[in-house]
Amino acid sequence: MSKYLKMLSLLFIGFINQSNAQFGFSHEIGVIAGPVAFQSDYGERYDFSTNSGNTGYGIGLIHYLNFSYKAECNCYTPETYFNDHFKLRSELSYNKTQLQHFGRWVDPDKTSLTAQQLRAMKGSTAVTNIGMQLEFFPYSIRDFTATIGSWAPFISLGGQFSFYKPTSMSELGPGLGELLTVTPEKYINAFDRKGGTTWSVVSSVGTRYKLTPLSDLMIDLRWQYYFSNWVDGLNPDPDIYKENKANDWNVWLNFGYIYYLQ
Repeated sequence: MSKYLKMLSLLFIGFINQSNAQFGFSHEIGVIAGPVAFQSDYGERYDFSTNSGNTGYGIGLIHYLNFSYKAECNCYTPETYFNDHFKLRSELSYNKTQLQHFGRWVDPDKTSLTAQQLRAMKGSTAVTNIGMQLEFFPYSIRDFTATIGSWAPFISLGGQFSFYKPTSMSELGPGLGELLTVTPEKYINAFDRKGGTTWSVVSSVGTRYKLTPLSDLMIDLRWQYYFSNWVDGLNPDPDIYKENKANDWNVWLNFGYIYYLQ
């Protein structure tokens, strides 16, 4: 995984340098961090304790192409609707979430073997993402850039490529996923701890706050849907267990700081 991270970091930096050399855009760089809620095959769907319990954290580096301004000449680009309302965001991010079963099937009053096995199951998943989003600002980017203390709401849509690495264990002992004495029947042969890769679609809504002429604060709420049901390392047969047919996804509340390069 460290080899992949180094390659992704070099590609990310190389993209910024290449675009700076060949195009007349201006650039912005930033950092993001915040809590992540991961929706997976751990826990009960639509259950509040699952949504609030299977949480973790995320961090990332972001880069923007600002089409409304040319840093090389300290001037605005020709005024078009696209230039004044869109930015292209590149991102390299990492999130990790601890996972376990929540909901009515593991309530303390449940004393069956299955309930004990579910309560004993623990897991986690770590995901590294690289990708792009196109952000749309309904109000003028130029007006926002020129006004300290102003706000710039936005929505975005994009795609990412993800490397995931799940873990799992049982407090009842070894053999999770194989032994019926440790594993609920629906999860027999439903584990994959090797990890892998997948694509995902990303959408977010948020806003920027103009802190100084060259810096912004940002907050956005992101939804990320993976094109795989193995990101958490757990995938019961969807033909038998219909409640586990959805792919994994997460919600991430980002807080960020963005700096404008000159």
